Amino acid sequence: MFASGAGSIGDYKNCSFQSFGIGTFLPKEDSQPSIGELGKQERVEEVKIEVIFPKNIEERMISEMRKVHPYEEVAFQIYILDNVFQDVGAGIIGELENEMDSSDFLEVVKNTMKTDCVRHTALVKNKIKKVSVCGGSGSFLLNNAKGVGADIFITSDFKYHEFFTAENDIIIADIGHYESEQFTKELIYDLLINNFSKFAVLLSKINTNPINYL
Repeated sequence: MFASGAGSIGDYKNCSFQSFGIGTFLPKEDSQPSIGELGKQERVEEVKIEVIFPKNIEERMISEMRKVHPYEEVAFQIYILDNVFQDVGAGIIGELENEMDSSDFLEVVKNTMKTDCVRHTALVKNKIKKVSVCGGSGSFLLNNAKGVGADIFITSDFKYHEFFTAENDIIIADIGHYESEQFTKELIYDLLINNFSKFAVLLSKINTNPINYL
Protein backbone atom coordinates (compact mmCIF):
# COMPACT_ATOMS: atom_id res chain seq x y z
CA MET A 1 0.00 0.00 0.00
CA PHE A 2 2.89 2.35 0.76
CA ALA A 3 4.42 1.60 -2.66
CA SER A 4 1.15 2.60 -4.34
CA GLY A 5 1.16 5.99 -2.58
CA ALA A 6 -0.97 5.31 0.50
CA GLY A 7 0.13 6.58 3.89
CA SER A 8 1.44 9.96 2.78
CA ILE A 9 0.57 12.82 5.14
CA GLY A 10 2.17 16.20 4.49
CA ASP A 11 5.96 15.82 4.63
CA TYR A 12 5.75 12.23 5.90
CA LYS A 13 5.23 8.92 4.10
CA ASN A 14 4.66 5.28 5.08
CA CYS A 15 2.28 6.46 7.82
CA SER A 16 -0.09 3.89 9.33
CA PHE A 17 -1.91 2.95 12.51
CA GLN A 18 -1.90 -0.70 13.59
CA SER A 19 -4.19 -2.39 16.10
CA PHE A 20 -3.97 -5.98 17.26
CA GLY A 21 -6.81 -8.38 17.90
CA ILE A 22 -8.31 -11.83 17.36
CA GLY A 23 -9.98 -12.74 14.08
CA THR A 24 -12.32 -15.68 13.48
CA PHE A 25 -13.33 -17.46 10.29
CA LEU A 26 -14.74 -20.77 9.10
CA PRO A 27 -13.49 -21.93 5.67
CA LYS A 28 -16.35 -23.20 3.49
CA GLU A 29 -16.02 -26.02 0.99
CA ASP A 30 -14.98 -23.85 -1.97
CA SER A 31 -12.39 -21.83 -0.04
CA GLN A 32 -8.63 -22.17 -0.23
CA PRO A 33 -7.46 -21.10 3.24
CA SER A 34 -3.82 -20.20 3.78
CA ILE A 35 -4.34 -20.99 7.46
CA GLY A 36 -6.81 -23.49 8.93
CA GLU A 37 -8.90 -26.38 7.62
CA LEU A 38 -12.16 -26.64 5.67
CA GLY A 39 -15.20 -26.75 7.93
CA LYS A 40 -13.25 -25.89 11.07
CA GLN A 41 -13.74 -22.68 13.05
CA GLU A 42 -10.46 -20.80 13.38
CA ARG A 43 -9.17 -18.13 15.76
CA VAL A 44 -6.01 -16.27 14.80
CA GLU A 45 -4.08 -13.27 15.98
CA GLU A 46 -4.41 -10.48 13.42
CA VAL A 47 -3.21 -6.94 12.84
CA LYS A 48 -5.48 -4.25 11.39
CA ILE A 49 -3.51 -1.67 9.42
CA GLU A 50 -5.06 1.72 8.68
CA VAL A 51 -3.65 4.14 6.13
CA ILE A 52 -4.88 7.38 4.58
CA PHE A 53 -4.85 7.88 0.81
CA PRO A 54 -6.22 10.25 -1.85
CA LYS A 55 -9.19 9.08 -3.90
CA ASN A 56 -7.25 8.98 -7.18
CA ILE A 57 -5.03 6.05 -6.10
CA GLU A 58 -7.81 3.90 -4.63
CA GLU A 59 -8.07 1.37 -7.47
CA ARG A 60 -4.29 1.02 -7.78
CA MET A 61 -3.88 0.51 -4.05
CA ILE A 62 -6.59 -2.16 -3.86
CA SER A 63 -5.12 -3.94 -6.89
CA GLU A 64 -1.64 -4.04 -5.34
CA MET A 65 -3.09 -5.26 -2.04
CA ARG A 66 -4.86 -8.13 -3.78
CA LYS A 67 -1.66 -9.19 -5.56
CA VAL A 68 0.29 -9.80 -2.36
CA HIS A 69 -2.53 -11.04 -0.12
CA PRO A 70 -1.93 -14.71 0.92
CA TYR A 71 -5.50 -15.90 0.32
CA GLU A 72 -8.41 -15.15 -1.97
CA GLU A 73 -10.53 -12.92 0.30
CA VAL A 74 -9.06 -9.52 1.15
CA ALA A 75 -10.69 -7.93 4.18
CA PHE A 76 -10.71 -4.15 3.83
CA GLN A 77 -13.02 -1.22 4.46
CA ILE A 78 -12.78 2.31 3.08
CA TYR A 79 -13.92 5.34 5.07
CA ILE A 80 -14.41 8.72 3.44
CA LEU A 81 -12.77 11.39 5.57
CA ASP A 82 -13.26 15.16 5.64
CA ASN A 83 -9.56 15.80 6.18
CA VAL A 84 -8.32 18.94 4.44
CA PHE A 85 -5.20 18.43 2.30
CA GLN A 86 -3.19 21.32 3.68
CA ASP A 87 -0.87 21.60 0.66
CA VAL A 88 -3.63 21.89 -1.94
CA GLY A 89 -6.39 24.44 -2.27
CA ALA A 90 -7.91 27.20 -4.34
CA GLY A 91 -7.07 30.87 -4.18
CA ILE A 92 -4.18 32.84 -2.73
CA ILE A 93 -3.76 35.60 -0.17
CA GLY A 94 -1.15 38.34 -0.14
CA GLU A 95 -0.41 41.80 1.17
CA LEU A 96 0.65 44.89 -0.71
CA GLU A 97 3.97 46.37 0.30
CA ASN A 98 2.22 49.72 0.57
CA GLU A 99 -1.53 50.09 1.01
CA MET A 100 -3.47 51.85 -1.73
CA ASP A 101 -6.70 53.79 -2.04
CA SER A 102 -9.38 51.31 -3.03
CA SER A 103 -10.39 53.19 -6.18
CA ASP A 104 -6.76 53.45 -7.31
CA PHE A 105 -6.25 49.76 -6.63
CA LEU A 106 -9.26 48.80 -8.75
CA GLU A 107 -7.89 50.91 -11.58
CA VAL A 108 -4.57 49.05 -11.35
CA VAL A 109 -6.39 45.72 -11.39
CA LYS A 110 -8.43 46.77 -14.44
CA ASN A 111 -5.33 47.79 -16.40
CA THR A 112 -3.11 44.92 -15.26
CA MET A 113 -5.69 42.23 -15.98
CA LYS A 114 -6.64 43.87 -19.30
CA THR A 115 -10.34 43.76 -18.63
CA ASP A 116 -12.92 46.17 -20.00
CA CYS A 117 -15.15 45.87 -16.96
CA VAL A 118 -14.73 45.36 -13.21
CA ARG A 119 -17.96 44.66 -11.37
CA HIS A 120 -17.51 45.47 -7.71
CA THR A 121 -19.40 46.02 -4.50
CA ALA A 122 -19.38 49.27 -2.50
CA LEU A 123 -15.90 50.48 -1.61
CA VAL A 124 -16.36 49.81 2.09
CA LYS A 125 -12.58 49.78 2.56
CA ASN A 126 -10.85 53.11 2.04
CA LYS A 127 -7.46 51.43 1.80
CA ILE A 128 -6.40 48.10 0.31
CA LYS A 129 -3.66 46.12 2.04
CA LYS A 130 -4.60 42.42 2.18
CA VAL A 131 -5.75 40.94 -1.14
CA SER A 132 -7.36 37.57 -1.85
CA VAL A 133 -7.49 36.18 -5.40
CA CYS A 134 -9.05 33.17 -7.11
CA GLY A 135 -8.95 32.67 -10.86
CA GLY A 136 -12.17 31.54 -12.52
CA SER A 137 -15.41 31.04 -10.58
CA GLY A 138 -14.41 31.82 -7.02
CA SER A 139 -17.59 32.91 -5.28
CA PHE A 140 -17.51 29.79 -3.08
CA LEU A 141 -14.37 31.18 -1.41
CA LEU A 142 -15.88 34.47 -0.29
CA ASN A 143 -16.27 33.41 3.34
CA ASN A 144 -12.64 32.23 3.34
CA ALA A 145 -11.52 35.62 2.06
CA LYS A 146 -13.57 37.36 4.74
CA GLY A 147 -12.27 34.96 7.37
CA VAL A 148 -8.63 35.89 6.75
CA GLY A 149 -9.46 39.59 6.91
CA ALA A 150 -8.90 40.40 3.23
CA ASP A 151 -9.83 43.92 2.16
CA ILE A 152 -10.76 42.82 -1.36
CA PHE A 153 -11.54 39.55 -3.13
CA ILE A 154 -10.64 39.43 -6.84
CA THR A 155 -12.33 36.65 -8.81
CA SER A 156 -15.19 36.17 -11.30
CA ASP A 157 -18.65 34.78 -12.02
CA PHE A 158 -20.47 36.26 -9.04
CA LYS A 159 -24.24 36.17 -9.49
CA TYR A 160 -26.32 39.25 -8.68
CA HIS A 161 -27.54 38.14 -5.26
CA GLU A 162 -24.12 36.79 -4.29
CA PHE A 163 -22.74 40.33 -4.25
CA PHE A 164 -24.96 40.99 -1.21
CA THR A 165 -23.03 38.37 0.77
CA ALA A 166 -20.10 40.77 0.98
CA GLU A 167 -22.20 42.37 3.75
CA ASN A 168 -19.96 45.46 3.81
CA ASP A 169 -17.13 43.36 5.28
CA ILE A 170 -15.09 43.12 2.09
CA ILE A 171 -14.95 44.46 -1.47
CA ILE A 172 -15.78 41.96 -4.21
CA ALA A 173 -14.13 42.66 -7.57
CA ASP A 174 -15.45 40.50 -10.39
CA ILE A 175 -13.05 40.96 -13.31
CA GLY A 176 -14.41 38.30 -15.68
CA HIS A 177 -13.70 34.58 -16.00
CA TYR A 178 -11.41 34.71 -19.02
CA GLU A 179 -9.64 37.79 -17.76
CA SER A 180 -8.86 36.18 -14.40
CA GLU A 181 -7.25 33.14 -16.05
CA GLN A 182 -5.67 34.53 -19.21
CA PHE A 183 -2.10 34.66 -17.84
CA THR A 184 -2.15 31.07 -16.59
CA LYS A 185 -0.73 29.83 -19.88
CA GLU A 186 2.42 31.86 -19.29
CA LEU A 187 2.88 30.25 -15.88
CA ILE A 188 2.48 26.80 -17.46
CA TYR A 189 4.90 27.81 -20.22
CA ASP A 190 7.58 28.75 -17.68
CA LEU A 191 6.98 25.53 -15.76
CA LEU A 192 7.40 23.39 -18.88
CA ILE A 193 10.51 25.03 -20.30
CA ASN A 194 12.20 25.02 -16.89
CA ASN A 195 11.57 21.31 -16.34
CA PHE A 196 11.57 19.84 -19.86
CA SER A 197 14.44 21.38 -21.80
CA LYS A 198 13.84 19.26 -24.93
CA PHE A 199 10.19 20.22 -25.29
CA ALA A 200 9.17 22.78 -27.88
CA VAL A 201 6.45 24.88 -26.26
CA LEU A 202 4.33 27.34 -28.21
CA LEU A 203 1.87 29.80 -26.71
CA SER A 204 -1.46 30.04 -28.52
CA LYS A 205 -2.44 33.50 -29.77
CA ILE A 206 -6.12 32.57 -30.08
CA ASN A 207 -8.55 34.40 -27.80
CA THR A 208 -11.32 31.96 -26.83
CA ASN A 209 -13.24 34.38 -24.63
CA PRO A 210 -16.93 34.12 -25.70
CA ILE A 211 -17.81 37.40 -23.92
CA ASN A 212 -17.51 40.78 -25.58
CA TYR A 213 -18.02 44.22 -24.06
CA LEU A 214 -19.75 47.09 -25.85
